Formats: sequence, structure tokens, C-alpha cells
Amino acid sequence: MIKVENLTKRYAGQTAIKDLNFEVGKGEIMGFLGPNGAGKTTTMRILASFMPPTSGRATIAGFDIFEQSLQARAHLGYMPENVPLYNDMRVTEYLDYRAALKGVPHRRVAERVGDVKELCGVKEVEKKLIGTLSKGYRQRVGLADALLHEPDLLILDEPTIGLDPNQIRQVRQLIKNLGKQHTILLSTHILPEVEMTCSRVIIIHKGRIEACDTPENLLGQIRRAGGVVLEAKVGNDNGAEELKKISGVRDVTTEAEDDWKKFSLRVESGVDVREEVFQLATVRRWTVRELTQRRATLEDVFVELTHPDEV
Repeated sequence: MIKVENLTKRYAGQTAIKDLNFEVGKGEIMGFLGPNGAGKTTTMRILASFMPPTSGRATIAGFDIFEQSLQARAHLGYMPENVPLYNDMRVTEYLDYRAALKGVPHRRVAERVGDVKELCGVKEVEKKLIGTLSKGYRQRVGLADALLHEPDLLILDEPTIGLDPNQIRQVRQLIKNLGKQHTILLSTHILPEVEMTCSRVIIIHKGRIEACDTPENLLGQIRRAGGVVLEAKVGNDNGAEELKKISGVRDVTTEAEDDWKKFSLRVESGVDVREEVFQLATVRRWTVRELTQRRATLEDVFVELTHPDEV
């Protein structure tokens, strides 16, 4: 559905993305991850024909995004991070207008607008001015807009930004359901969502692709196996420094709650230090109420690939 070849974008004195190569197959939900400034939004804007690349090419459904822009965009629904909406229009008016712009046949406009309002949960605000809506509802209107012309491909840039936890769960389920009928390229900073939603993940850093694989394979390749969590009363001891002396412990972070301290230990791959931690606690007469092993998550993969000096 998407094919990107040697895609590069340079601004004055700065390279935003360099030689990106990846493909997204029909029916996939692809997570697109990276720290701020990594090049995610630039890539999405190029794919949406919003801006040209400096070099390289990309196709959507076999159509070149610039030489055959109209044909490519007919297969694409794009929801940017900050959805541009007309604040002085009511929700239904806006969606009617956008459906006409996108070439939805006149006889089907009412049906499609009704479908996307129901699907995205904006029916209860359909008569309200967009300018009076909360951030969450504005995001939903933007998603409804992207779905109007029944595109094969959805590019969603931070679709859950500004939503409360219940709305995030609703949108996550909506994306899963949409994935049954659409190909989706999803950018988000909420990594548990990606683990639960995406079949593959691209991690981009400083304009280059650092990894492209399934979440399961990325977790299997990570250099460390997770870590250990210790919650204890350590008295006047410097618990973090004592724990760092244990072989295999790479770093220790601390959180305090009254007399209790929670230590998060980063450990080397394949190393289980719980026995040594327990022995240290016994010798130092610490009162322990938790000692558990934490398995690696996609967040660990993300940090390791984008901040290797911190791991």
C-alpha cells in the first residue's frame, strides 16, 4: 500500500529525513515511532502530498505521490496532529462540506457523514459549532473527516493527543476495528497502544530508520531483558549506590514515598539479580515489601534505540 524509496528531505542547513526505505502492506497497522524532531511528521506530510521531498520517491496504492497526486490521495485519509478545522461551522456542515470536496457522490453524502459521525462518536455534538468543542471532540471530527471518502490507507499523526483515558481506549478500539478494512500508518507517543494495536513498528531517530519489525521481534532483540524493582525501607543507607555495586546492574533510579523507596534497576541481558538484591537487603537489614522482575517493554526498545547513551 505504501512504498518509500530513498526518501530525503532537507531544509536550509538541516536534514529532516535521510534515505528512508520501508513498505507497508495492505491491511497492516504500522506504528511509526520516534522522539520529537526525529522526522515522523515530515515523512507523513510528504506521504500526504503536503510537501515535496528533496529526493527519493514514494507511492500509495501504486501511484506516485507527486506525479500522480490526485490518484494517490484518492486512496488516502490523513489526520494531522493539529487538525485544521473551520471553527465557525457546525460539525455536520463541516463534514458535508469536506465530503463534497473529496468527491463523495452527492447521493451518498448523507449516508457517509452519518456513518463516520456514528463511528467516531461525534453524533451527540453534530449541531455544535466546532469552535466550541473540546480538544477530544475536535480530534474525533478530524478522524471522521479522514474516513469520509472510504480510503484504503489512513495516516494518523497522534490521533489520541488531548483525549482522556476513556476516550483513548475508545479510539484504540476504533483503530483496531478500522484495521480490519484499512491499512493504517499510526504515529503516537503512547507506546502501550502500539504494542496492543500494531502488527509492525518503525522506529525513526535523527531522520533515519533504526528498526522496522514486529513488536515481539524487537523485544526479542533488545540487549537487556528488562529490570528489577525493589521497594524497601533502607534507613540512612544510600540504597541506589549499594545496588549499583551488584554485578550486572547498569543503572538504578529511585522514587520515594514517605519512608519507603522504590528502586528500578536496569540490568544486563540474561542476568537475574534478584537473589543478590535479596542478600544485600538481608545483610543491610532493609525492610522489603516488593522484589519483582520487570519484563522489557516497547518503551525499553524505544529508549535503547533513540538514547543508547542512557541504557
